[in-house]
Amino acid sequence: MVSARATAAGANWMESRMAQLAGQFAGLVRLEVDSEAAAALESVLRELEAENLHVTVERGRDAAVDRLHRVQLDLVGHDHPGIVQEISGVLARHGISIEELETGCEPASMTGELLFRAYAELGVPADTDLHAVQDDLEALANALMVDLELHDAGSGPATGGTAMR
Repeated sequence: MVSARATAAGANWMESRMAQLAGQFAGLVRLEVDSEAAAALESVLRELEAENLHVTVERGRDAAVDRLHRVQLDLVGHDHPGIVQEISGVLARHGISIEELETGCEPASMTGELLFRAYAELGVPADTDLHAVQDDLEALANALMVDLELHDAGSGPATGGTAMR
C-alpha cells in the first residue's frame, strides 16, 4: 500500500528498514519526491491510517550535510539490563551518532545462557579522538563483561587496536 501510493504520487523509494518485532511490523522508508509534490505525497500516505496503519511523516535533511566518518561497533556478552544505555552514553559523550543499530538475544551454543549481540554503524565527527573513544569503550566493556570491537567501516580496527574485552 505504501509503495503504490508513493509511486502514484511521483515518489522514488530510496531506502527502507523493516522488521517484525514482538508481533508488530515496523518500517522506515525514505522516499524522494519533488518539493512541489511533497504535500500531496504526505496526504496520500496519511490516508493509510484508515487502513489501520500508524503513519508518521517527517521531512528529511540533505544527506550531504551529515558527512561523518563511519565506524562499526560489534558487541557480544551475557545479557543483562543496561548494556545499550551504557554504550550509547559513552558514544553520546564523544558526540558520536548511532546511524544504525541491530540488537538481539540468543542462547550461547555451549551453556544455553542468553547472549546479547549488538551491531552498530556509527557516525563519528572528523575531529573525534578515536583512541579516547576506544579507551572509554574498553573500560566499559570490562565493567559490563562483554566483548566489543570498534572498526572503520569496510576495513580493520578503527584505531589500529584489537578487539576490546
